[in-house]
This record gives sequence, C-alpha cells and structure tokens, in this order.
Amino acid sequence: MRRLPSLSALRAFEAAARHGSFKQAANELAVTPTAISHQIRLLEEYTGLCLFERQVRKVVLTEAGVELYPVLRDGFNAFESALQGLGKPQARRRVIISTTNAFMARWLAPRVTGFQKLYPEIDLELHASDRAVDLGSELADIAIRYGRGPYPGMIAEPLFTDSFAPVSSPTLGAIRLADLAQLKLIDFKWTHEHPLNPTWKNWFSAADLPWKARQGQLLFSDEGHAIQAALAGQGVALLSLELVADDIAAGRLVQPFDISIPGHTYHLVRSAGHLPRPEVDSALVWLRRQT
Repeated sequence: MRRLPSLSALRAFEAAARHGSFKQAANELAVTPTAISHQIRLLEEYTGLCLFERQVRKVVLTEAGVELYPVLRDGFNAFESALQGLGKPQARRRVIISTTNAFMARWLAPRVTGFQKLYPEIDLELHASDRAVDLGSELADIAIRYGRGPYPGMIAEPLFTDSFAPVSSPTLGAIRLADLAQLKLIDFKWTHEHPLNPTWKNWFSAADLPWKARQGQLLFSDEGHAIQAALAGQGVALLSLELVADDIAAGRLVQPFDISIPGHTYHLVRSAGHLPRPEVDSALVWLRRQT
C-alpha cells in the first residue's frame, strides 16, 4: 500500500514551484495563498525537509525542492496527457515515399505487402512522379531518386545500381545481333540528358555495332510504357534489368544478348533538416533489405 502525502499538497507544491509564488499558485488552483502555505507546510512535515525559502514577494526552491519538483511536474503532465487521450483513437503513424512512375509500378508497389506484414502499425503512402518532390516540405519523408547525384542539403545513400540490356517478348522469336537492323527499337525519353544515360546509342557502342538514328523507332515519354510495349511484342526495348527481372523470370520477356551497359544509381534520399522518426527509420531499414 502506498503511503503518500495528499494530492492537494502535491498540487500546491508543483504550482508554487512552477510560478515561484504562493499567490500565483493560489490563483491557478482557485484557493487562498494561506491555503497554499498550509499545504506546503504539511508536505514539509511529511518529508522532514524545508522545500522553499520564503523571500519578499517570491519563494525559491531549496535543494530538496529542486530535486522533488521535476518528478511532480512530469507526473502531472503525464496525468493530463493520459486523461485527454482517454477515448480518443490513436493516430496511426505514416511514412510517405516518393519515386518515379516506373520504379513505383515495377519495383516498389509489388513489395509493399512485405512491409505491411512487418509493420502493420505503419501506413505507407506512395507518391509516384517523374518530377523530384521538395523533401523540405511535407510532401514526402523518403524519396528514391535515380541518377548520379549529388543531392545538396539532403542525406543520400545508394540503394543499388541497375544495368540495361535489350529485352523482347518471346513471341518475336530468336533474335540475333544482325536482326536489330530490321527490328523496331523501343525507347523512352530521359528526364535529364546525360552522356552516360543507358541509351541505344551507348549499347550499340558497347556491342561494337555501328549506330545511326533510324525512322520507325517507338519512343515513349514514360519508361513504364516502354516496358508494356515490349511485353506486347511491339519490338525490342533497352530496359532496366532490375525493373523487368520478374518478367524475365516468368518468361514474359527474354534477354537475347549477354551484353549490358550500366545504368545510374537509385538513392534513398531524405531531408537533413527533418527530425528523426522511428517509422521513417523502419521504412529505410526495410528498403535496404529489398536489394
């Protein structure tokens, strides 16, 4: 059984210590300064210690009072928080991840069930756009960005680097290097031009084949649409082997040549100015384990 002083004495002490005044404590608790003084005296009798130095127009905590005050302050704060939260549904934790349209559809979205099984208490909000979001705002907690960096003002870490190679539907039949001169090539536009982009021109150079721009090439504005065109048998596409890995494993696409060229790197990027949050850390750990 707990043997504690009265709650009135504890409340009087906490209020007087916070205000540094018996009068202001009395105003807060709607009693007289004399009542506050009486409660403090009862508490001092209970502890056998002087808790305040009485000065003109103010009171100052003694060493014993300084030790006791934060314990009571934190305790009353906890009481208030618990009472206010009674009956209210707990807000669920949420993490917003932003990445490109193709990466979202082909890599991230198929994996989120695994995250939900591991962290059922965390909601994932997935944002797909080929435009980089402002991580300094509340638009996203984590961005998966594709490129070479750097990302000034951000915390960035490499997730993985992919490679590109020609792939096609098996309905096109066996393809030889010489066949590429007659087949329709599928391509997509890069958001940012860079000499090291994995383009058909760079792949032909790696394959030691002559390259010249041709008519009749299928050019898409979105990488995901180029993947769909390849699956539909509309030609041969130069694609990220990471994004079409499941299609190759299932036989929906084939890689007719062993020659590949390096792509760029996917980075996990977050704002350096955001305060750490456990749910964001959990999402980062999970993303790292997917590679």
